[in-house]
Amino acid sequence: VFPPCAHTRPQPGALRCLPWRPRRCGRRRRRCGMDDAGGHELREIGGEASWVLSSAKTGNGVEQLRDESNETFWQSDGPQPHLVNIQFHRKVRISELRLYTSFKVDESYTPSRISIRIGTAHHDLQEINVVDLKEPEGWVTIRLAKPRTEPFADTLAGACVPADPEYGGAVDFVRTHFVQLVVLSNHQNGRDTHLRQIQVFGPRSSGAPSRSRGGVGAGVLRFTTPMLQQFACVR
Repeated sequence: VFPPCAHTRPQPGALRCLPWRPRRCGRRRRRCGMDDAGGHELREIGGEASWVLSSAKTGNGVEQLRDESNETFWQSDGPQPHLVNIQFHRKVRISELRLYTSFKVDESYTPSRISIRIGTAHHDLQEINVVDLKEPEGWVTIRLAKPRTEPFADTLAGACVPADPEYGGAVDFVRTHFVQLVVLSNHQNGRDTHLRQIQVFGPRSSGAPSRSRGGVGAGVLRFTTPMLQQFACVR
């Protein structure tokens, strides 16, 4: 087994890093499971992207934002707005972003208004929604598209209020190469911001889709467990 290459692991406070497998520590949230809307299964795809921050304090950069620990955090170090750029090497389907925040601990560092923009790159980003956070504590889900069915009750639903409840007409997911999360303002007029975790979720492709004419293969069994789904297709 070869040790991990130092060039693929972000240095503390670095503003840019390449995809790498985060270490498992602290309190963790499952990276896959059933979506609250419509029973669609989602998977975490943030590890497939390159992450860039507009600014960061030394020791509080991308590594802390993606280390799966709620005890660490990204801290910005510059004027607002604060940006998190998430760029994929191919067009992907994204259903929601999940943020971990703690107003009780971070207080004025906690974001109060966030803009979500998508596009191909920096030059063609379009704002698809703006959400207001009201003293959030724990995981907050920011949907990028409207679910086909009514979601189950969310204990933090009141903490995240989208400006456009119709999500611009998008249903289930959006397709994009680039996602930009923009912290527009903080609670109590704070300047710098704290975000403890960001996860990106997209729909998990069902078993092997049929491309035959006449619907042949429509009755093929669909794998429903993670153990079987890893063998559902060849990459």
